[in-house]
Amino acid sequence: MVVASKQVRSNFAFIIWRRVVVGREKRLCILSFLIPLPFILITVEIMLLLFFLQELVLRDNQLKKIPVVSIFKRLLVFDVSYNEILSMNGLSKVANTLKELYVSKNEVTKMEEIDHFHELQILELGSNRLRVMENLQNLTFLQELWLGQNRIRSVNLCGLKFIKKISLQSNRLTTMTGFEECVALEELYLSHNGIVTMKGLSTLVNLHVLDVASNKLTAINDIENLTQLEDLWLNDNQITSLEGIAEAVAGSKAKLTTIYLEHNPCANSPNYATTLRQIFPNIQQVDSQVFG
Repeated sequence: MVVASKQVRSNFAFIIWRRVVVGREKRLCILSFLIPLPFILITVEIMLLLFFLQELVLRDNQLKKIPVVSIFKRLLVFDVSYNEILSMNGLSKVANTLKELYVSKNEVTKMEEIDHFHELQILELGSNRLRVMENLQNLTFLQELWLGQNRIRSVNLCGLKFIKKISLQSNRLTTMTGFEECVALEELYLSHNGIVTMKGLSTLVNLHVLDVASNKLTAINDIENLTQLEDLWLNDNQITSLEGIAEAVAGSKAKLTTIYLEHNPCANSPNYATTLRQIFPNIQQVDSQVFG
């Protein structure tokens, strides 16, 4: 790995290159620089990396747009998080070998120029200004999609049948529909939305983690077929009673190890934790209470 460090003398920044691994470098990190990116990229030492570079991290550099990185022909990981990027324009020139793309904490408004990343496995676009999920249809090998803290109102996954993790926390969803074809899904994070009803999850039979905390749910529904469910987060909703919960989670009664229901009216019931322990024989944690 080659790491770029920053020092300041007489109000000028300069770069110190430090070799951490002897031999062919495959990773380059340039963090928190205020000097023009093109200057960094044309240094002689960087030129020696071009052929073998697989990971390029340009986090926290006050970038306004996606930089031109087409010179890196074998890139597997590209990270431009924590910048000031307004558009994904420029990604079309990034090598189609990419497996991981991180563009979180920017000001992106549209998902675009990603349809050539046929090998992409991880896409991180959290904390942007996205309103629509789009242009995912060619990402057939995508396994993780992180879209938390955006402005998305509806789910459009374009039939991503191999995806295993999805985060849509802190968006503007009101329903759970749109996940039906994601049959390989193992973790689903939907907290801090405006979801009113649990519906549309019955096909997700491989789900291990379901987080629907901080929504507007009044009952637990449509998860009786989720036989692999281990973690269920339902805290901070409007669930009034524990009655019927055993039937609602019938398929995962033996598998479930963690359940959060605090900050619901039902959590004020007498013997609340005891009741849950009776329903779930292998439960290890109820809210913040861990059992030995």
